[in-house]
Amino acid sequence: MSNKKSLLLLEDDDTFARVLTKSLARKSVAVTHCSSISQLDSVNRTLHFDYIVIDLFLDQESGLSSLPQLRKRYPSASILILTGYASIVTTVQAIKLGADNYLPKPANASQVLKALQQHTSQSKELAVSKQPLSVERMEWEHIQATLLEHGGNISATARALGMHRRTLQRKLSKKPKAH
Repeated sequence: MSNKKSLLLLEDDDTFARVLTKSLARKSVAVTHCSSISQLDSVNRTLHFDYIVIDLFLDQESGLSSLPQLRKRYPSASILILTGYASIVTTVQAIKLGADNYLPKPANASQVLKALQQHTSQSKELAVSKQPLSVERMEWEHIQATLLEHGGNISATARALGMHRRTLQRKLSKKPKAH
């Protein structure tokens, strides 16, 4: 009998997915990769997954929309949201929808496995900062909340915020420090 764990990876960045898959394979984790939510239907329903890793923004889709379906289909799997757009708003939303943990990119295989094995409910300490968020960080959080409201759609978010799409993309690419 094998101790190999199985992982479902929902990630639209094929290069990142390939590198993570190879790294996880070295750690005895078998990976099934889907690059879109629509590809989930092609995954054999008889497969069992110990872990599920979901990218928050998948091209024009929100990875969060797949969470309830995946939680129902694989109730015992540990689910991790992995994103380059980490924010307080999306973290709270992910946990409410059934994710066990949340990890900002870039992350390596060891960090992913550690996050999958440590549920947020098992965290011993809650780090609370005594400093208020900076204006830049507050703007970032507001943008993230609006982006979430529009299902990750950049154009719709830009319209809602009253800014040009390219301006929004620039702001998203420059994540401010927490304080």
